[in-house]
Amino acid sequence: MKFPEGFLWGTASASYQIEGAWDHDGKGESIWDRFSHTPGKIKNAWTGDVACDFYHRYKEDIATQAELGLNASRISISWPRVMPDGKGKLNPKGIDFYRRVADELLARKIQPWVTLYHWDLPQALEDAGGWTNRDLAGYFGDYAAACVGALGDRVKHWMVFNEPWIFTIFGYLLGIHAPGRTEPANAIAATHVVNLAQGLGVRALRAARHKPEAVGTAFSMSSVEPFTNSAEDKSAAERWHRFNNLWFLDTVMRGEYPKVEDGGRLAEQIDIRPGDMDTIKSPLDFIGINLYFRSIVAHEDNPATLNVRQVHPETKELTDFGWEISPRALSDMTATIATRYPGVPIYITENGCSYGDAPGADGKVHDARRIDFTRRYLAELWRAIQKGADVRGYFHWTLTDNFEWAEGFAQRFGIVYCDFDTLRRTLKDSGRWYGQIARSNALDRDPGAG
Repeated sequence: MKFPEGFLWGTASASYQIEGAWDHDGKGESIWDRFSHTPGKIKNAWTGDVACDFYHRYKEDIATQAELGLNASRISISWPRVMPDGKGKLNPKGIDFYRRVADELLARKIQPWVTLYHWDLPQALEDAGGWTNRDLAGYFGDYAAACVGALGDRVKHWMVFNEPWIFTIFGYLLGIHAPGRTEPANAIAATHVVNLAQGLGVRALRAARHKPEAVGTAFSMSSVEPFTNSAEDKSAAERWHRFNNLWFLDTVMRGEYPKVEDGGRLAEQIDIRPGDMDTIKSPLDFIGINLYFRSIVAHEDNPATLNVRQVHPETKELTDFGWEISPRALSDMTATIATRYPGVPIYITENGCSYGDAPGADGKVHDARRIDFTRRYLAELWRAIQKGADVRGYFHWTLTDNFEWAEGFAQRFGIVYCDFDTLRRTLKDSGRWYGQIARSNALDRDPGAG
């Protein structure tokens, strides 16, 4: 099962989840620093203060990627590390860190794919209202311009956001992620500010002296299936697809919000001003899909949830996170996006699974379940490509086990085991297997449809 020539094989990561050094070298406080230091927010009171210590060990981790034959690496920039207050003066030591990381990747013949924002908003900007404050869109545009100005000679592939749906809904509606707010109306209002910021961010990247080769965003996506074949459930599935998958995508690509309910009640919560949609519309060069599972939904009379009810699948095939293993979700979602936006390249910017396998008596990590999971998802991706989807790369989540947000260190997604007491790294069997896939640019066998 050969993949297209020039296909990218990499891993994905996020600054707060791996860097540590939370208050080193002039870095400002982020909302995740504040959130993780607040009692009761993170499992076992864990924090990302040290995480994997990538800040000091980046050469070791990049060397591992090179040894595996990977040709791309997705990383993110910590906004408060390079701009401690979120606006104004840059932190030279923060900028220098990301220059050194990019240089090390390039020296190892690995393309840096950089995400501007992977959830660690400067706390100073949250104190001024966070993503509910329209001014934040402009500050983000300035931040994007500063990053590309400092790194654009090295970094040619950029992602504006990682999963804007997650950091707005989980952070401002459900309160389970930083900044921990539970404000339904403000959460929807925040999505508009984020969409404005996305448009301004794309424009700032493209206006740089060092022109990027490609600008996109990594969107959280889930293929949506109706619980039954009833018209009501099918309508609920379409509503959820539009809100969950297209709310930040139709906006930047088409300059319009998708209709997710009759009467437009959701849109009434958004302060859309003259010129906003023109600012937001900035068609991307590529679409990043982050996908882990599918969604099954049914109709339910509850306007607060768009009259949608999530249905838990009846299956024993679950990861340690409790997420359903549904490989076909990847090919279905890829085909859906390829059809909706023809001619726009697609990258799988995150896909992976949590399993807690640890070193055994032989010192090795035999994580056969992760190999099986990844093999089945990659087989479905290959099938989508054979059917015409223009998919050009796959970034596995993640390289090293890391700080998994509200779960702390309880969930392990890496192909490299990290002992969080000693920070010693151990390459898992899945890492060796993934390296073989990357070097051969082919999947070793067809496991059949998932």
